[in-house]
Amino acid sequence: MPYFNYEEFEYKDVLNEILDEKDVPVARCRLLSKGFEPYHRLSLDDPLLVEGDKGCLACGNCIDSCPVLRKEPERLDDTTVQRTSMALESTVGEDCEQCYSCILACPQVDTSLKDYTVDTRVPEVIPPARALGILDKYLMAVVALVFGILLGVFIDISALIF
Repeated sequence: MPYFNYEEFEYKDVLNEILDEKDVPVARCRLLSKGFEPYHRLSLDDPLLVEGDKGCLACGNCIDSCPVLRKEPERLDDTTVQRTSMALESTVGEDCEQCYSCILACPQVDTSLKDYTVDTRVPEVIPPARALGILDKYLMAVVALVFGILLGVFIDISALIF
């Protein structure tokens, strides 16, 4: 259940269009964000020069988090030396699995966009527990019996000592 009221979310319609496309969404989500704020830099000569800078930092977080590139690392060959969102878009393209890990990994995407994506698009999947088979039940009975015997022996020995 989302903790945030997304009915009033300013970028909801645009973000839904971006997330519905079968293409890498990180660059477009970065452009929807506020950009690189002046307080993100350690030292600034003129803080107005970087206010709202939305360019890719080339940190490579989106490339490292992409499951398509983890399954097929040969897509990133020697010609792809840049670790940017543009490189991710060109190497993955329409093979994107829409897991949105690139959005979550990008330091330039606003937290509100990440929260919206997680709350509305990322499914919470807990795999169902495997049903116990007859051998599993038998093994558990044997383990319980052995544990009971050992516990009984331990109690008898401790009663004799004390």
